Amino acid sequence: MRSGTVSVLKIVTPAPTDKAQAVHRVELQPAGLGYGVAGNEDLLSAAAAAGIQAPAACRNGVCEICEATLITGQALNTRNQQTLSVGDRLMMCRTLALTDLKLEIPAIMATANHPPRQYAAKVVDVRSISHDVFRVELKLPRRRDVAFHAGQYLSVILPGEDPCYFSIASSPAAEHIELHIQASPDWVSARKVIDTLTSGQDVSVELPNGKACLAAAPDKPLLLVAAGTGFAQMKSLVEFLQETRYSHPVTLFWGVRKHEDMYLRLLAQQWHEDWSNFSFVPVVGDDEDNDWGGHHDQLVRAVLATGADWQNVEVHASGSPTMVYTLMDALLEKGLPAQAFFSDVLEYAPRA
Repeated sequence: MRSGTVSVLKIVTPAPTDKAQAVHRVELQPAGLGYGVAGNEDLLSAAAAAGIQAPAACRNGVCEICEATLITGQALNTRNQQTLSVGDRLMMCRTLALTDLKLEIPAIMATANHPPRQYAAKVVDVRSISHDVFRVELKLPRRRDVAFHAGQYLSVILPGEDPCYFSIASSPAAEHIELHIQASPDWVSARKVIDTLTSGQDVSVELPNGKACLAAAPDKPLLLVAAGTGFAQMKSLVEFLQETRYSHPVTLFWGVRKHEDMYLRLLAQQWHEDWSNFSFVPVVGDDEDNDWGGHHDQLVRAVLATGADWQNVEVHASGSPTMVYTLMDALLEKGLPAQAFFSDVLEYAPRA
């Protein structure tokens, strides 16, 4: 087990030496998202590097899909070298920032604002990856038209049954949708889902759901805390961040009862080795005493031991309500702002 204090790195940006190196701030309305753009980089490329799902097609200003309106600031149209002012229309793929900008672009959705829709998904693969966890791969029709944010979840809809909810384990940019389904023999509803998925028939799913997600790379360090198959949500977040220019530290805590429950430990360790920003802290319970309440405390203690700057960190947690609220209470007591703690539990199992 790799343990110890996790350092919070301070990223220092050197002062720009010329106009091309200057970094301006772009704010997108009504989504309320923001990102940085260098003076020699078009607005669309910079948005993509920040993980923002801006509409794009031709990338040469002809299709006009990336059209926006300039609310404040000045920009440059690279097609005709004209300066753009307040009120002008622009194509993000053909525009450079001359100052900080505020743009109106309704096509970009704010966090968790994609409306859920039902789709008939083709089952590409179902395989066992541990003693009780299955990895499922789904293909959706017109994948480019299906939008979700990293960290959201979907529901599998079976005839005559209540919806079954699972975190999406893949990045929004992935071709297929990945799920991690824990289906012990005594879990009737989960076994029905697995039986349906292995039947060879298409399955109905509804997505996206959930507010504990990322619509853009944040501007502070991240702590990701997962229990059991809560790792699926964290996998989506990590893969999304790896596709961006995110440069702050990311620390993943994964708590399980037994070693064999850490079904993708090698993947997490590979992230740790390959991505300099990333640290992986496995938390495995005592095999002789598998009281899950004790594991909650153990996982929380591991997170608190990081010694993070709780005023300058964002936390995403996925697990049972007991684990999530135990963690949240401990972190708020340490000074974490309430708005910096994210978990789907706060939505589907709110405290009275």
